Amino acid sequence: MAREKSRIVIWGELTLPQVATAIMFSHDATRKLWGMAMTAASGVSSAAEKSTTAQVVWAAALGTAIEWYDFLIYGTAAALVLNKLFFPSFDPFVGTLAAFSTYAVGFVARPIGGAIIGHYGDRLGRKKMLVATMIAMGLGTFLIGCLPTYSQIGVWAPIFLVILRFVQGIGLGGEWSGAVVMVAEHAGNRRGFYGSLVQIGFPVGVAASTGIFGLMTQLPEADFLSWGWRVPFLISILLVGVGFIVRLKLAETPHFKEVLERKEVLAQPALEVLRRDWRSFLLAIGITVSEVGLAYLLTVFTVVYATTQLGLPRQVILNAVVYAALVEFATLPLAGWLSDIFGRKALYLAGGVFSVALAFPLFWFLDTRDPALITLALVVTMTLTHALLFGPKAAFMPELFRTQVRYSGASLGANVAAALSGGFSPLIATALLAWAGSYWAVSVYIIALSVITIIATLMAPETARDQLRS
Repeated sequence: MAREKSRIVIWGELTLPQVATAIMFSHDATRKLWGMAMTAASGVSSAAEKSTTAQVVWAAALGTAIEWYDFLIYGTAAALVLNKLFFPSFDPFVGTLAAFSTYAVGFVARPIGGAIIGHYGDRLGRKKMLVATMIAMGLGTFLIGCLPTYSQIGVWAPIFLVILRFVQGIGLGGEWSGAVVMVAEHAGNRRGFYGSLVQIGFPVGVAASTGIFGLMTQLPEADFLSWGWRVPFLISILLVGVGFIVRLKLAETPHFKEVLERKEVLAQPALEVLRRDWRSFLLAIGITVSEVGLAYLLTVFTVVYATTQLGLPRQVILNAVVYAALVEFATLPLAGWLSDIFGRKALYLAGGVFSVALAFPLFWFLDTRDPALITLALVVTMTLTHALLFGPKAAFMPELFRTQVRYSGASLGANVAAALSGGFSPLIATALLAWAGSYWAVSVYIIALSVITIIATLMAPETARDQLRS
């Protein structure tokens, strides 16, 4: 009885931590959230006038790893549990499609976040936006862990889920591009290598998000569905706190300081990208579309394919994804380093060709149902496709744009591509699998994305040996 009285009960079965989520949805909550982030960002100490390249890379990589963790745990949750808790009235397959639809919402939000945050990043500075995006992303992720489910508040549960996923997308829309621009503008002629160190944040996020869900799935099914799935979301607030403190100590980039000193800050940098830098914008989309689609097909769709189509235990495919992500700790910096030597285009063309070549063999190995062969397939495919494309990307994207619009251009290019192929790839692949009854349609989809990237790469300029455009 005492325990019952200690709980503050709202909406029947809900306790106070769950109801905290509702704070997000008052009429002016979104404005307050962004305002709080901007206030904190504006309070960054000006004591540190200069940051070393190592400090910048460390702060960017740590923050990006945390942000990717925040964003990616949703994908794993969508594949494993969200269909049961937020769309229980649907057929299991339809519920999975619905869960992936909410997953895609985050990618739809990313270009919007990229435009907004890129705008202020080109006007107010890179470091302020990196702090602001971390706050927005962290709160959105934490509140997902507090959400009541469909059985508790009915249709409001998926509605709140979509809104919070949208907030996540806004945050990530400006996070990655800000981090790589920050590093590129500090890194001199080793932009490929130093930028690729930031990219390690993605496999760290994949390994951490998949690993912790793998740990939580060891719980009894009832405990996992009741509270275990929430743990990965809730602990995000601690990680964000660490990243927030590290990024507060960064100094602004020398390139942006020069723009300020020359009083050449543009009034509408995002619009300027579409007006004057439209060719670079389209090339950025083209060279990214394959890499970002592969990332989520290999880390999200394969989980669904293995567990539903092949009937494999969840732990088999989750372990394979974690091992493939861990290998990228080495292959991403290697790809970035090689791009400084042989050029960005050489690595992108190699990654595009390997993506075409491995589109069918990937599923041949998955269909063996052999855990060792499945792991081998994911490791090899991630290394020869995603790593070769993603490693040099952190340098290639910023190099396509001049300093005045670099944050906006990199944000819009990368995030429009992510919206087109990344967020919808698991959804499209699941639908193609149901339509064709076999993986061949998904393999053709991978080939189509890869051909787009190959064509865009051939049309793009080689930027590895040039100075950043001023």
